[in-house]
Amino acid sequence: MNLDLFDDALEPPPARQDLAPGAVLLRGRALAQAPQLLAAAEGVMAAAALRHWLTPGGRRMAVAMTNCGPLGWVSDARGYRYQSRDPLSGQPWPALPPVIAELAVAVAEEAGYPSFRPDACLVNRYLPGTPLSLHQDRDEQDLRQPIVSISLGLPAVFLFGGLSRSERPARWPLQHGDVLVWGGPSRLAFHGVQALAPGRHPLLGEQRINLTLRCAG
Repeated sequence: MNLDLFDDALEPPPARQDLAPGAVLLRGRALAQAPQLLAAAEGVMAAAALRHWLTPGGRRMAVAMTNCGPLGWVSDARGYRYQSRDPLSGQPWPALPPVIAELAVAVAEEAGYPSFRPDACLVNRYLPGTPLSLHQDRDEQDLRQPIVSISLGLPAVFLFGGLSRSERPARWPLQHGDVLVWGGPSRLAFHGVQALAPGRHPLLGEQRINLTLRCAG
């Protein structure tokens, strides 16, 4: 067999890929810090337990979530919003670990957003079979600031669409250590995650942890 025909398929993906104007995928950018990021995330989850929020319509969200930083994203019958205290404990959310914040600031600058200073970090856990439906992130005060998303654990397929829900999203495979940044013209792009495929990651086992950082206040 002439393997030259398959050379392109065997090549690793480029370290930086442009998803759309203002949206960048930095492959493997968080790999070197992954153990420290995971330890920080585990500390957050120990202090503020993962939970499945209810939508304003009363549906249980598939993704288990918690928060760290000055503000945390919550959802209940009153709607989607950010608040400074965990509604389960009444306590402030755990502090945003420096290793997470510093990476987020650095990758945002690499993607063209030098003024990004996150005040909210969502910690999301996906188990096999868990999807995240298409949605926009529009609960933040300053939509000029980007979103930074760090992937740890099992691979996932990220769905990235346009400014209309009806626009068919592109599918981007994400691996452990990949980082996404989107803002500018793509800040309100509809996005989601395809149902997680079964598997086992050497560090995290049968799960994916996603850290999503935002300027909420």
